[in-house]
Amino acid sequence: MILLDISNGWKTAIMIVALVIVFYFFMIRPQSQEAKKEAEYRDSLKAGDRIMTAGGIHATIVSTDATHAVLEIANGTNIKVAKTNIKPIPERKRK
Repeated sequence: MILLDISNGWKTAIMIVALVIVFYFFMIRPQSQEAKKEAEYRDSLKAGDRIMTAGGIHATIVSTDATHAVLEIANGTNIKVAKTNIKPIPERKRK
């Protein structure tokens, strides 16, 4: 086997590089892609969209600006939240 001819220091370095590559493709890359999708979702929000806050409050967007959104949680009850706390409403799985 090729690895048997390499000194112990190089074997360790190769294993560390392989471990970093595995972590990148199985943990870091998918997480960054998910964050990118969430950022695109937040940028596409407009008045009238139904959303859910990070705290689980379901609401309708009244207005948005660059960093905040005004949400109507009940008739005549509006709150202002940071866009980073807005999540899409999860879809129910039908049985």
